[in-house]
Amino acid sequence: MRLASSSRQGARPRAGFRFGGSEMTEPGASPDDPWVKVEYAYSDNSLDPDDEDSDYHQESYKESYKDRRRRAHTQAEQKRRDAIKRGYDDLQTIVPTCQQQDFSIGSQKLSKAIVLQKTIDYIQFLHKEKKKQEEEVSMLRKDVTALKIMKVNYEQIVKAHQDNPHEGEDQVSDQVKFNVFQGIMDSLFQSFNASISVASFQELSACVFSWIEEHYPPGDRDWCPAPAEEPAVLTGAPNSQKSQREARVSCLATEPLAF
Repeated sequence: MRLASSSRQGARPRAGFRFGGSEMTEPGASPDDPWVKVEYAYSDNSLDPDDEDSDYHQESYKESYKDRRRRAHTQAEQKRRDAIKRGYDDLQTIVPTCQQQDFSIGSQKLSKAIVLQKTIDYIQFLHKEKKKQEEEVSMLRKDVTALKIMKVNYEQIVKAHQDNPHEGEDQVSDQVKFNVFQGIMDSLFQSFNASISVASFQELSACVFSWIEEHYPPGDRDWCPAPAEEPAVLTGAPNSQKSQREARVSCLATEPLAF
């Protein structure tokens, strides 16, 4: 019992102790007490394992975040390059000029600059063709509009004739036509009879020629029909203008005399 009591008496109480992370010191303890110094040393040099773990996890999280950012950037860059490559491949497939083999290049693959230049040229060509086709379509639309107007006018004319079919026939009677024709023929006969002499065939021919040249210029002689039977001279020489003129003169000469 004495040993226990002496041990208890000889043992000095701890100058300070930690409670909840804070240090508590007895009121009667001196700072120069060696027990207090040891306690302070242990309290200052001790490392909290929880703080070390938090620093390690924070550093590993930072490293993993950078790796994820780097991988995401690499994947995005690869996707961008793949999209550009697919775009150039599609241009080579769509643009006809890119499919044509250039002898200066040979069998080499077309570069991106050449593909872009050929694509630009082809787009400009398509714009010109589009403008040209639009102009043609505009002209065709104008033609269609004009034809529709003409169609409406002709339909109105046809309808007017259907409503009054004898309107055109009653404008000029047959008697009036005959009187006009008779006046023309009388004037021609009087002129022909005054110019023609039948003393001889040579004189008749000369008078007929002069009368034809006076009253019927070369461009107005198509109305005279050719005789039913051409002379043998005409069949033998179809290009003889003199023979054809004599035949037509004989036709004109006989008809007025018969009248």
